[in-house]
Amino acid sequence: MSNSHRTLTSPPPPVQQQQQQQQSSAAGGGPFIFPRKHTGYPPFFSLQPTLLTRHAQLKTWSRLIRAYCRHERIFKLVLGAAALDSPLFHNATLRKRMSLAHVKEVVQFMASEEGGRRAEWIGADSVACWVFWRRPEEWAEVIAGWVEDTAQKNTVLTLYELVNGEMTLSQEFHGMDIELLQRSLNVLVKRGKAQIFGSEDQQGVKFF
Repeated sequence: MSNSHRTLTSPPPPVQQQQQQQQSSAAGGGPFIFPRKHTGYPPFFSLQPTLLTRHAQLKTWSRLIRAYCRHERIFKLVLGAAALDSPLFHNATLRKRMSLAHVKEVVQFMASEEGGRRAEWIGADSVACWVFWRRPEEWAEVIAGWVEDTAQKNTVLTLYELVNGEMTLSQEFHGMDIELLQRSLNVLVKRGKAQIFGSEDQQGVKFF
């Protein structure tokens, strides 16, 4: 069973592009607008050695990555060549690209307490990470709100249709990775607001 989540690795297939356009239309969005530093300030793509400047850059990049990922519905970053060539880390007009080492330093900052735990490494090789433009506990509140607003209490849904079904197309959690969805739902389980059941590849959830 495949999932339609966004991962910043390579361009999505045509069917997924159409779905993303529908999502963007539903949210009233358009192309992501990069800040002026990204579009016209070449030093922005290299972390500076001065500690105060470097710290300010880390915070700015953290905000930018979260904003970009939120706009593009990206939940996971895979730090390979495709990501480094993406508009987020590469400005073709300025001919500037952020290095992999500096991207990893930004992610490490985001994953720290100082960075607000807004990222989390996946595995020990530091190749991929979750980007928490909403943390799992925040996603739990969003999902609980959707359940309440759409009268889904006592309804059984598969995890797949929860993040890929048409009924959630306009929701920010549409397209979410199943693993991240499970973590978010487990917050509701601990609060007695949901129950997850079924086999690993065909799990369902019931909301209370």
